[in-house]
Amino acid sequence: MAKITKQDGVLTVPDMVTIPYIEGDGVGAEITPVMRRVIDQAVARAYQGTRHIEWLEVLAGGKAHDQTGEWLPKTTLDAFNTYLVGIKGPLMTPVGGGMRSLNVVLRQQLDLYVCQRPVRWFRGVDSPVKHPEKVDMCVFRENTEDIYAGIEWEAGTAGARRVYRFLHDEMGVDRVRFPETSAFGIKPVSREGSERLIRSAIDYALAHGLKHVTLVHKGNIMKFTEGGFRKWGYELAQREYADALANGSLVIDDCICDAFLQNALLKPQNYSVIATMNLNGDYISDMLAAQVGGIGISPGANINYQTGHAIFEATHGIAPDIAGTNVVNPCSIILSAVMMLDYMGWSEAGSLVTQAMETLFGRGEATADLARFMAQGQALGTVEFGQHLMDEIGN
Repeated sequence: MAKITKQDGVLTVPDMVTIPYIEGDGVGAEITPVMRRVIDQAVARAYQGTRHIEWLEVLAGGKAHDQTGEWLPKTTLDAFNTYLVGIKGPLMTPVGGGMRSLNVVLRQQLDLYVCQRPVRWFRGVDSPVKHPEKVDMCVFRENTEDIYAGIEWEAGTAGARRVYRFLHDEMGVDRVRFPETSAFGIKPVSREGSERLIRSAIDYALAHGLKHVTLVHKGNIMKFTEGGFRKWGYELAQREYADALANGSLVIDDCICDAFLQNALLKPQNYSVIATMNLNGDYISDMLAAQVGGIGISPGANINYQTGHAIFEATHGIAPDIAGTNVVNPCSIILSAVMMLDYMGWSEAGSLVTQAMETLFGRGEATADLARFMAQGQALGTVEFGQHLMDEIGN
């Protein structure tokens, strides 16, 4: 099994490479096999047999629990750590209690500090906005701090009471209106965490000829956390990218997050690369996805640009209500796999997939969630859409 390595800042990808994958819960069992077949077809077509992916299944979520009694076996973390780059389907996460989000655990354990979400419109896809073609952004969302640190105490517990006593008695905080029924959470935002996220966004922008990077924050209210993110971003740009700023190849600005959500609807063409913290990025990436057709065609990646570790993933949930019915849209995980190919330097194969997908959408061929809004839309099942995509790649 040949693995990807990174030395001296350079990713080395063997022609015959092993990629670990998690099938996922719910609809993951349907979309992940389709993704693998589509990507195999694109790689075979692009490189005429000189390159190949050996898929290595690793377990997480319900399938892991059924087979091993664990939600996230150590062998799975070891595989992603060893092979550097992998992909996953959606994993179940209960709301309000139970196990911690496996997605968060994977990101924290592997220090995947960038959640990267490119958003673009595909010709033929219906949109609720007049000009979805103006939306073309890449969101860099900080993935390890802010609310994803997971530091909180439930209302009414001994922990919550201790936190309040500390805040009130030691720190002089007198603005908790209902202390007896308040839950508490802590939002860590560090200079180091902010800088490495913003640096990744700037490097991406420069590498892709996208000179405009916007820092999105709520620093007018949270002056030392979100305000710190903004301040450290500007300082980083001045310190490390002074020449690019001076020659105009890089422009750094910032926007308060609520204003950005409005601006992204009214003038999306004014934005290109977005760097933001965790919670803001969650809202922003899904709002932008809605403008171009929905989360079903929204890809995503979790990346550590320093070590090279990366997990690409479907950005939607497990959709248990439609699982097993052959109607789910597999495009999110397929496009995430395209991101993976680009990250590996196999962009020729990735381009074949996106070109084929846009051709199908232009003909009105899509799964039901998209086809029902298309002129002359033809609803295809999950498997059938994957086969049409493979046929188009092979043409």
